[in-house]
Amino acid sequence: MPARPRDHSLRTALLLCIALSVSACGSGTRWDDPAGQHIVRTGETLFSIAWRYGKNPADVARWNRLGDGSLIFPGQVLRLTPPSGGTARIAGSSAPRRAPQPLPKIPDQPPPDWAWPTGGRITVEFGGKPGTGSGVLIDGKTGQAIRAAASGRVVYAGGGLIGYGQLIILKHNDTYLSAYGYNASLLVKEGETINKGQRIATMGEGPGRKARLHFEIRRNGKPINPRQFLPAR
Repeated sequence: MPARPRDHSLRTALLLCIALSVSACGSGTRWDDPAGQHIVRTGETLFSIAWRYGKNPADVARWNRLGDGSLIFPGQVLRLTPPSGGTARIAGSSAPRRAPQPLPKIPDQPPPDWAWPTGGRITVEFGGKPGTGSGVLIDGKTGQAIRAAASGRVVYAGGGLIGYGQLIILKHNDTYLSAYGYNASLLVKEGETINKGQRIATMGEGPGRKARLHFEIRRNGKPINPRQFLPAR
């Protein structure tokens, strides 16, 4: 007995749903991050992970006993909070197990001597929109030179952080980082030592499809207003 048109339509829809489900499953691994933790993805670095959560990279490294932070790999679970203190009892034993000793605090280091990363006017202030709100937007021209605001080392160069476009992060000391986003091209690589004023990128398009630089300074992982460091002009 031939299938009625309605039955045929339902069967076709069911087969399409199954096909889409299989396709979605095969398109990539789904990650479910536990609360207070992060599962490392391919291409991520300690600095990019800490940047995403507003954490001090040095703290994340210490909380996870990572040494210099280079010992991370895809699938690894990183804690984003300090280890809890106190003591814990071992199952089946009356003897308490001592928790690891508290990790020492990293002393604050002084800020470097900052300079403007590019020419142009700040059109979106710290905390403003459009943009991430964690830095300032400096207007300019496409292809305009972007320069290091202070000497440091490249700890991230890529496009893996949503909301920043092609991004460069420089580490200036154990306290201060700076970031340069919405670039058209990156002229430096991770691990390079950079001098103040060195050309590191070219300006690309930011929010509103305008030529802009996203410039950000972080102190111990927390964004702060760059205006308090940039010289008057």
